[in-house]
Amino acid sequence: MANPTSEQALEQARSVAAAARQAADLAAQHADSLAAGASAATGGFVDPTVFRLAIFVLAVFVGYYVVWSVTPALHTPLMSVTNAISSVIVVGALLAVGVEAAPALGDGPVWAKIFGFLALVLASVNIFGGFLVTERMLSMYKKKG
Repeated sequence: MANPTSEQALEQARSVAAAARQAADLAAQHADSLAAGASAATGGFVDPTVFRLAIFVLAVFVGYYVVWSVTPALHTPLMSVTNAISSVIVVGALLAVGVEAAPALGDGPVWAKIFGFLALVLASVNIFGGFLVTERMLSMYKKKG
């Protein structure tokens, strides 16, 4: 028989997961309403998916130019922040991959597990590469000899 603290922790985890699921549903509804509004503004001639794709492409370009315009002295702090963001992505990806490990949370769709696994692999590579780049940048400032 489980002790009361583990049962309380399980109940708290369930309530947090329910709140997170509700927040994700609200965010998806908000994004859909924005895309639908943009589609309606064009008279329905443009599919909302096109607007989502356009936002993604713009984000890629903005990210590229922001990263490449950073001076070399700021790359180490930038990599540290990137590693922190990637660690949050790893936590989310582990939740997406391991949904069936928590039967009370339900069994997610297969595509969510596949994308979760891809996110886990890519974020892990990003974290590892970030640590390598940070180590290399810091080694440039060490005294030689």
